[in-house]
Amino acid sequence: MATLQVVLAGAVFVALAWWLVPWRPVPGGLGQLVLPDEVFTSDELARAESYSQAARAWSWTSLALSLALAAVLGFTGLGARLVDRLRGPWWLRSAVAAAGFVLATTLLSLGFRIGLWQLRRSYGLSTQEVGGFLRDVGVGLAMDLLISCLAVVVTVGLARRLVRAWPAVLGALAAVTVVVVSFVYPVVVEPISNDFEPLPPGELRDRITEVAAAEGVRIEDVVVADASRRTTTLNAWVSGFGATRRVVLYDNLVEETSSDELMVIVAHELAHAREQDVVVGTTLGAVGAFVAVGLVALVVTRARGAGALAHPRTVPLLLAVVAVASQLAAPVQNGISRQVEMRADLEALCVGEDPGAFVAVQTELARRSLSDPTPPAWSQWWWGSHPRVLERVTLAREWEQRGGRQWCD
Repeated sequence: MATLQVVLAGAVFVALAWWLVPWRPVPGGLGQLVLPDEVFTSDELARAESYSQAARAWSWTSLALSLALAAVLGFTGLGARLVDRLRGPWWLRSAVAAAGFVLATTLLSLGFRIGLWQLRRSYGLSTQEVGGFLRDVGVGLAMDLLISCLAVVVTVGLARRLVRAWPAVLGALAAVTVVVVSFVYPVVVEPISNDFEPLPPGELRDRITEVAAAEGVRIEDVVVADASRRTTTLNAWVSGFGATRRVVLYDNLVEETSSDELMVIVAHELAHAREQDVVVGTTLGAVGAFVAVGLVALVVTRARGAGALAHPRTVPLLLAVVAVASQLAAPVQNGISRQVEMRADLEALCVGEDPGAFVAVQTELARRSLSDPTPPAWSQWWWGSHPRVLERVTLAREWEQRGGRQWCD
């Protein structure tokens, strides 16, 4: 059953990705990338490289150790022996096993998260005091515990009741959950971490409304997030779909960038809305979740035998497989994301017809975040969700040199 689920749903995922993802967002592709010193000063490059190397050291070490602990708990049988010591009904032991796994991996990585936070503060990227940082850690941990415990109890419960059909039923539940979460995310999840206020009436809101109307994009709202209490970096995004779709702007983005440069970012986000990128991502995510459940079922069954997930002692293995699988899936997710982001960049150029403002805002975003213009190729391939800043600058320059409109609809 699980094998059939993986094969059929995997084929659907590939077909949908081939059809919906813009695999060649730039006709003919980009030429030779601009050199870093054509865009940034030597001091800016040195500072970005220094920060990025340190940040990668903290992040990669944390990830490696967390995965190692997950592997020890799940793949060696240590976690199963610890769960065997628990008493109580199956659902309680399953929840406690999940909570213990999450707490162990979170505590192991906490020191590295603190190190990264201190690094960001030392480079002026974070404005967050220790109280705010610990609050965010606590909120994140609470959400991880709630989601993990609930997911594990549902998984074990289905495996106990539906011996053969549980992967398909759980996969369907996971797919529906992806859709529901994507829809409610702007109004349920995002407010947990930020406060939002509608962009006040004025010239900027009028320009955004005009561009959205011209592009045939319906947005329910444009809101401003109080991000400056955490960071000095600039950002914006579009989230939700249908009645919950909205454009979110950082407050410091609104306050510290020119109107023309801000409209480049808005045009980029409206391009996501126009192309229904959230809907496409949600669809691929839902099918991917269905496939992932089947793969997890195959791995767990191969390792512990049929019916293993009906027992709480298998929970550590389940969570370890999920942790590893999420990292193995990252190149696929991020590879798709980079293509979608490049298309949105191109459409922003077509809408604004101002490559100078596009280059200015992209380089400013990179400066403010100390983004490495030349990250390790394998790292960008594995975890890079957006095109590198040099690719974006090259896109704008080639758009201008080629007359621009030939790349536009």
